[in-house]
Amino acid sequence: MSTPSRPPRAPRTRSAFVAAFLSLVFPGLGHAYAGAWARALGFLALPVLALAAGAGIALGGDRYKLLAEFANPAVLNGLLIVNVLAFLYRAAAAFDAWTVARFLNEADAAGDGRLGRARLALNPLSVAGLLAVILVMGSAHLLVWRYDALALSVVNCLNPDTADASCDSGSATATPNPSDVLPSASAGASGVPIATDSPLPTPIGTSAGTAPAASLPPWDGTSRLNILLVGTDQRNNAPTFNTDTMIVVSIDPKTKQVAMLTLPRDTTGVPVPASAQSVWGATYQGKINSWFMANQDLANLWPGKTAQARGFAALKSILGNLYGVDIQYYVEVNFQGFVDAVNTLGGVRVNVQIPVAENDFPLTDQIKSRVYIPAGPQEMDGTQALVYARSRHGSNDFDRGLRQQRVVLSLKDELDPQSVFANLTGLVSALKSSVKTDIPVSDTGLMGQLLSLAAGVNTKNIRSYVFAPPYYATDMWVPSHGTNSNVVINVPRVQAAAKQAFSLSPSLISLRNSLSAEGASVWVEDGKNGLGLAGNNAQYLDYFGIDASAPTSLAPRTPQTTTVTVYNGASARLAATVKYLQQLYGVTATTATHASVGADIVIVIGLDGRKLAIPSAG
Repeated sequence: MSTPSRPPRAPRTRSAFVAAFLSLVFPGLGHAYAGAWARALGFLALPVLALAAGAGIALGGDRYKLLAEFANPAVLNGLLIVNVLAFLYRAAAAFDAWTVARFLNEADAAGDGRLGRARLALNPLSVAGLLAVILVMGSAHLLVWRYDALALSVVNCLNPDTADASCDSGSATATPNPSDVLPSASAGASGVPIATDSPLPTPIGTSAGTAPAASLPPWDGTSRLNILLVGTDQRNNAPTFNTDTMIVVSIDPKTKQVAMLTLPRDTTGVPVPASAQSVWGATYQGKINSWFMANQDLANLWPGKTAQARGFAALKSILGNLYGVDIQYYVEVNFQGFVDAVNTLGGVRVNVQIPVAENDFPLTDQIKSRVYIPAGPQEMDGTQALVYARSRHGSNDFDRGLRQQRVVLSLKDELDPQSVFANLTGLVSALKSSVKTDIPVSDTGLMGQLLSLAAGVNTKNIRSYVFAPPYYATDMWVPSHGTNSNVVINVPRVQAAAKQAFSLSPSLISLRNSLSAEGASVWVEDGKNGLGLAGNNAQYLDYFGIDASAPTSLAPRTPQTTTVTVYNGASARLAATVKYLQQLYGVTATTATHASVGADIVIVIGLDGRKLAIPSAG
């Protein structure tokens, strides 16, 4: 009796599209789905080994040094090549998985194979699916290429000694005309011509010899780090411009403390470094904001392949000589770049400590206008922030320097990774042509140390120094220059303050930390017939870590003694601040509830009010 034959096994159907899609997820998965295990292992091997090697480096290395690798031009160029090769590899894996699935389907359809492999019709949907997989894959790699290229374009444009002409294709370099965008600016302008700075001083000698070698050695990772932040006023693409903002950020890597040293733009009589005294004499007779331009062409005196690089080498040298420190690096931003960056980030929130009122703010080189910025937290666009930082005729250089430091710190708070990534293209355009630095971004070890230090510093306890009259300098008016003046520096006092920048007592540091940690919002008001001390008292409280501002509104009456009122239940979370204010003013704080009061604490200066003296060092 014969055994009946079994019916032939039905052919398996493997979706070629699914195989290609799985290879999009990870090379080799599509082959495993199709049943081609040997090919699956072959395609899996390379990416698995690459991931294992990357994980080993990431887990075993310094994370800041690894992050610094992405600022290295050689690494960024290498990533461009690796990205293209990875796309080709993944595309080949997807196509091969699609082809293998079709081949095995045809083999199964042929049964025992006596008639040869079956030829299945090409499914248009399957082909479209394969193309879609490759396009999606390509889009992802194109996005990686875009961000890599953006980073590379910025890095290549940072150093003026190496940047090429393409770096100037971003935003304009001229200082903006702030008309029509000033915060609370009055309509109309006076049309009064603006006095210009005096011409550059004439050197008393000439530089001789060969070009000097590179300036200071790089930061060693343990000594005090000093970085010069420079804001330049370049108008209408003019070849000459002033360095109107000069802030030296000094960081103690051991204690992670930070000091900001600001020298007013009109300062004169600054000691000249010994290496340049044969040209300029013992002191520079011009305003310090002209020193940069005065030294650009002295190739035998300062290192640098370009005039700009030599100018910054000279600026680092004279300020370092004044402060008694080595200024290792500089970062320069022209004012238009600052405006573009702030606008790209969607603005910056600045707590205006004291109202800014000026009748002579320059709209253009020939036109003045009135400016008014009220006290309190303000949302500013780029031009408004620049006006706030640069306005000076309504107050003095001490206020101006503090405002510049406040804007720098406020902008730092806007630079969270999410906002930077969301606005990356605009930031790149703003930064390419307007930011220069001599920080060697290709030095991965140094950049890793800098990133590690930056992550550890306490930015809420920054010591602010503005070397302005009357303590640090004497204001000498120059009638021939209209509203301009020469600020004659008191060198011993400035040098003493710079030397003692990190010598604050532990008790003061502890007090600042406890007060700033509570984050109280404080308004200081003058009474209706008060003594006009609100601004001074607000600055004093800010020095001790309290976020204080002085609105222009006056209290309806002038109390006999200063009052401290805590609003809307804030006393429960502001114990240290309330205690400090009670001791400072010798009063007992009261509480109140009022929905319209936006501050936690309101201080009204009474008839017993007094001017509070901020310590000269600290």
